[in-house]
Amino acid sequence: MTRKYNHYCPVAFSLEVIGGKWSFPIIRDLLTKPQRFSDLLQYSSNITPKWLTLTLRQLEEAGIVAREEQLGHREVWYRLTPAGEDLRPVVEAMKEWGLRHAMRPPLPGEVVRPDLAIGTLTDSLNKRGRKLPQPATWLMCFTHGGTHVLSFDGDRWSTRKGEEADTDVKVTVSPEAWATFLAVKRSERDQFVQSMQLVGTPERVEEFLRTFVARK
Repeated sequence: MTRKYNHYCPVAFSLEVIGGKWSFPIIRDLLTKPQRFSDLLQYSSNITPKWLTLTLRQLEEAGIVAREEQLGHREVWYRLTPAGEDLRPVVEAMKEWGLRHAMRPPLPGEVVRPDLAIGTLTDSLNKRGRKLPQPATWLMCFTHGGTHVLSFDGDRWSTRKGEEADTDVKVTVSPEAWATFLAVKRSERDQFVQSMQLVGTPERVEEFLRTFVARK
């Protein structure tokens, strides 16, 4: 749980409220939509039910998370309060800092969530202003973790979970291999291309590769 710093400073105050080990992963997931206890338990992977219960209780007491119970239903939903929503730019800034200064390939046994990987990639492509000469739709088929569509409409990138009938490139890859591919330097990614199965015309596959790999 969080600690007391005995230091009169807004940063210390904030850490005393949201500085617990699991606080930010839970807030990150609740920023997408309200979640059930079982959802949060699954998304946070290594957290135990006991620690999830304690962390949610602490966030509730701090006015960051609210419980929603429906009469006649056993399920309890958790959502962010306005104070919790105010943490969105903080989480976005942490994501940006992590991409620039703390990225690394996943360690053995580390859980890689495709939805987080694709969402982070989409944000990064938009923030860096990465453009293609034409609209593109890529179908990302993860060996475990579902299928996602990554699209460029000529101006911005977007992603959604699900299938797409008309795609320019179909990519089949494990979440771990995809995370490793993105975590290494562009100049080193060529050696990891073989971990992916790419289906599409040679021109569109090359377009996909040039988006991520430093080509000569």
